[in-house]
Amino acid sequence: MIKLLLIDVDGTLTDGGITYDGNGIESKTFNVKDGLAMVSWQRLGGKIAIITGRKSTLVEKRMNEINVTHLYQGIKDKPSQIETILKQENLTHHECAAIGDDMNDLVMLKNAKYSFAPYDANPFIYKSVTHPLQQKGANAAVATMIEQLITLNNQTQAYLALWANSEDLSWVGQ
Repeated sequence: MIKLLLIDVDGTLTDGGITYDGNGIESKTFNVKDGLAMVSWQRLGGKIAIITGRKSTLVEKRMNEINVTHLYQGIKDKPSQIETILKQENLTHHECAAIGDDMNDLVMLKNAKYSFAPYDANPFIYKSVTHPLQQKGANAAVATMIEQLITLNNQTQAYLALWANSEDLSWVGQ
């Protein structure tokens, strides 16, 4: 059973673009479907680790909004960071799924039980994952990954039950 998602940011949760305004202020666009799926995954008992090579206050803000506790930015050695997380959570690579889009994600993807890449990922990455996606980064690629994992984990009924009580969706806040 997959218990931990390892997620890169730029190119998966975003379109990979880096946009600055005239004052040098960075902007990023996140897909609300990804956020909703990530919140749902956590409600099902799953964990999420965001591991990204860049640092951004926008990423921190977004992950705080959806209560992701494992946020690691400015990481140059993703495999070492993953080993630390696995020890903290008492998990193995076999209990992880990962999504990434570029060469710095290769080891992370190769070590996970299931690996995913958005459609616009680096071609070497796209061809090497167990689950190449049809969605581009920032176009609900992460949500699609989570939906596939819910099925692989045999959690479809539990997932649907999250939405059965429309009177108590205060946890959604995506």
